[in-house]
Amino acid sequence: MIAKGKAIKYGDNVDTDVIIPARYLNSSEPAELAAHCMEDIDADFVNKVEQGDIIVAARNFGCGSSREHAPIAIKASGVSCVIAKTFARIFYRNAINIGLPILECPELFEETEEGDRLEVDFDTGTINNITRNKVFKTHPFPTFMQEIIANDGLVGYIKKTI
Repeated sequence: MIAKGKAIKYGDNVDTDVIIPARYLNSSEPAELAAHCMEDIDADFVNKVEQGDIIVAARNFGCGSSREHAPIAIKASGVSCVIAKTFARIFYRNAINIGLPILECPELFEETEEGDRLEVDFDTGTINNITRNKVFKTHPFPTFMQEIIANDGLVGYIKKTI
């Protein structure tokens, strides 16, 4: 599995309330959630995100409420991957459960600027900042997690294996 796209950067402690504000939680439609993704932290996000883009964040991405709506909104917006120094544990689990690839790579944040072109190889854990000609290594996804993501989340994986 490979992801390619431009970096969209955010700092520390991006919580689920800014990923998808609570006023939009009356919908569980991915397209509706995507239309308001990151609205309270980056009003221009929905205009600048393109299919395949990669969110690069600092520490504790996805902290706050344990709502599945947050990773759904990110995935539905076209983001192919989120890479952060660290993730809130419940967000990490929710992201995998809905099929949004996320990786921890502490070094990437300081070595990447908004708009840099990135390529992520989930099989090897290699992150290539093409713009800056720098390569980073992180832990690759275990096979079972790759299968969950490839099947669009845990529900798709279970349906396939039953």
